[in-house]
Amino acid sequence: MEKYLMAIDAGTGSVRVILFDIFGNEYCVTQSEWTHLEDKRYPGSMDFDINKNIELIIHLIKESLAKSKVNPEKIVSISTTSMREAIVLYDENGMELWACANVDSRSNDEVANLYKISDTIESEIHHVSGQTFSLSAIPRILWVKNNIPETYNKIKYVTMLNDWITYRLTDVISVEPSNGCTTGLFNLKNRVWDPNISEMVNIKNDIFPIVNESGSIIGHVTEDFSVLTGLSTQTLVVAGGGDAQLGCIGMGVINEGDAAVLGGSFWQYEYTTNQVEINDNCKVRVNCHAIPNTWQYEAIAFFPGLIMRWFRDTFCELEAFLQKESGESIYAQMEKRAQSVPAGCNRMICTFSDKMNYFSWKHAAPSFVDFKFDSSFNKATFYRAIMENAAFVTRGNIETVSKSTNKSPETIIFGGGASKSDLWGQIVADVLNKKVKIPVVKEATALGAAICAGVGAGVYRSFNEAIDQVVKFEKTFEPNEANRFIYEELYKKWEAVYKVQLDLADQGYTNHMWIAPGL
Repeated sequence: MEKYLMAIDAGTGSVRVILFDIFGNEYCVTQSEWTHLEDKRYPGSMDFDINKNIELIIHLIKESLAKSKVNPEKIVSISTTSMREAIVLYDENGMELWACANVDSRSNDEVANLYKISDTIESEIHHVSGQTFSLSAIPRILWVKNNIPETYNKIKYVTMLNDWITYRLTDVISVEPSNGCTTGLFNLKNRVWDPNISEMVNIKNDIFPIVNESGSIIGHVTEDFSVLTGLSTQTLVVAGGGDAQLGCIGMGVINEGDAAVLGGSFWQYEYTTNQVEINDNCKVRVNCHAIPNTWQYEAIAFFPGLIMRWFRDTFCELEAFLQKESGESIYAQMEKRAQSVPAGCNRMICTFSDKMNYFSWKHAAPSFVDFKFDSSFNKATFYRAIMENAAFVTRGNIETVSKSTNKSPETIIFGGGASKSDLWGQIVADVLNKKVKIPVVKEATALGAAICAGVGAGVYRSFNEAIDQVVKFEKTFEPNEANRFIYEELYKKWEAVYKVQLDLADQGYTNHMWIAPGL
């Protein structure tokens, strides 16, 4: 009997429903871009529209069933994944009260007030939870408490976005550790909620649902959701996880010393370990992996994928016209042109994301620096510079994590949408001076969700068995020696220029691309 696994992937910039067969092959993909709007009353806000977005998910599920012509009863299980840090608050009846997307930064005052409690409170929480106030749920829940107390008083549960989709499928409110830990309200080593942290920061300590490890069965698709979507009530729903951690599962990055770069809207560098220790020198976040008794040091680069989308939508009108005429995507057209641009973009660099410093996380104003008014600096040059910038940030993040672990991987697994680009894969190899392996399934996060679904349903006996069966690699990029020397020099220039650009933003002459609340 044919069997299928469904993954629902709610990313920062889009939501997708993907059907896989049990061998890890994508059978059907439906997708819709979405946006998270700022409430003009609250600068830095990034609201998540519960009602509109669940309708999008329902539509994509229905479209997937219609497009694939798969009998819903042959979908043995479903799992979910999402952007991390996005939270949903519920009342005692399970009604959603409030939700925000991942880079919501409306809570400046709340972070400032947290620092007033103690000079060391953020460091103390980081040592227990692996998180700081930059992206955690703590300031956001406090913002709700201070600004909409009538909502705060009704809060009974908090979950992450992937858990919310699971809830809509099953009517069971729960969380799993890989995303739940990003709230900053978890004991990292024990992989459970820590009410002591809640008491430290003066928020409710009884709003925590049950914790289920990724790959655990949560329930079946409910009758109501079956009617809305066409899914079968016989289909199991299995705990998934945060996008980066499931991406690592989808690339086989689950063992001690394994490392990956996930190139999506954000780029995450993940270093895997079975032993987690957080000391005062650790400037990155540490998360539960979506594998039991496994953790990951993580460093994040802001917006490489979103910057590419901005460039596409702002400067590529001709390529959009040609795409309609020929069917060749804008990105494919631009990559062809960027391949003819020499490594280093004739010494032009750009500043977007900075290396991660979890305790003082801010980014300079976006800029392109040191270009000339001649034909060697054209649209393709700027496009390639964006690619190189992402690799520079990634190199800096790997170095930052290595200072905490005293280890650096020899090989990087490169997944996510960016890994579809051969040029980007080679640039990453050249800048990092490391071997870069590309998995067959580029959208590794969705595959990781499918693996969770399969493990929970017993399709696979373990995560290791699943990975052996479905994770395959198609390409390996070795560092180009000539390019490596060019990038070595340019990386030092990028570091120096970035420092100056960040100083300008800190002094108020330019605007930070992003700055953590309270800084």
